[in-house]
Amino acid sequence: MDDKLSININIADRLYPLRIERKEEENIRKAAKIINDKVVQYKQRYPSKDIQDCLAMATLQFVIQKFDSEKQVGYSPIVEELERMNDFLAEFIEKEKIV
Repeated sequence: MDDKLSININIADRLYPLRIERKEEENIRKAAKIINDKVVQYKQRYPSKDIQDCLAMATLQFVIQKFDSEKQVGYSPIVEELERMNDFLAEFIEKEKIV
C-alpha cells in the first residue's frame, strides 16, 4: 500500500504541491502555519516590505533559533557529565577526610 499523500501547502501566499508520507502531514501543516504566522507578523511590523522580505526575515529568525537550540542540546550532556564527575569527586574528597 502506498502511504504517500498529495497535499498543497500555502506559504507566503504561494501554493506548493507536495507528495509526503502520511505521518509527516501534521508536522508539515504546523510548520507552514508557523511560517505564515511569522511572515504576517513581519508584514504588520514592516508594511512597506514585500512578502519576500518578510519571508526572508522569518527564515533568518528560524535558523537562528535552530542554532541556539543546537547549542543548548550540544552542551547539555557535557554539563550533566561534568556535574556527575563533580559529585563523584566531592564524595571521594569527603571520604578521604574521614579516613
